Amino acid sequence: MDRTEKRAFVESLATTFGEVSFVLVAQNKGLTVAAVDDLRRKMKAAGATYKVAKNRLASRALDGTRFQGVQPLLKGPTALAWSSDPVAVAKTAVEFAKTNDKFVILGGALGTQSLAPEGVKALAELPSLDALRAQLVGLIQTPATRIAGVVQAPAGQLARVLKAYADKEAA
Repeated sequence: MDRTEKRAFVESLATTFGEVSFVLVAQNKGLTVAAVDDLRRKMKAAGATYKVAKNRLASRALDGTRFQGVQPLLKGPTALAWSSDPVAVAKTAVEFAKTNDKFVILGGALGTQSLAPEGVKALAELPSLDALRAQLVGLIQTPATRIAGVVQAPAGQLARVLKAYADKEAA
């Protein structure tokens, strides 16, 4: 890469870091091309991006962003993953690390909060953003359903009593 390409790469990475909510740093020492392609496919399916970048360029891109806390992790062969849904990245990375011992999670940053590998694993155990939204909608709908059932119950009972009287009169 020449200087203009490096500058453009740093600017695009810095712009990306300004838009996302979570950045993961992992060590990818010894991963095969097939394993990296598999990880990229899984990250893309989860709505995340996985990128191997030179540490110096990544560090420059992190300058001035809220993710500066991950700069000390950029040593050796590292890769970055990011997304606006932090749980999706963490889940995908933790699941991949379980099956591939050469992929090691070094840490991450959720906004200005730096996370150790244990913090990333704890984040991966949370339900996804879509699951949380579904739970919230379910909680909101439950009281309305119960109210409708309580309101309809007396009317249903009254209808059954009237039907019983009608059946009694007919007999």
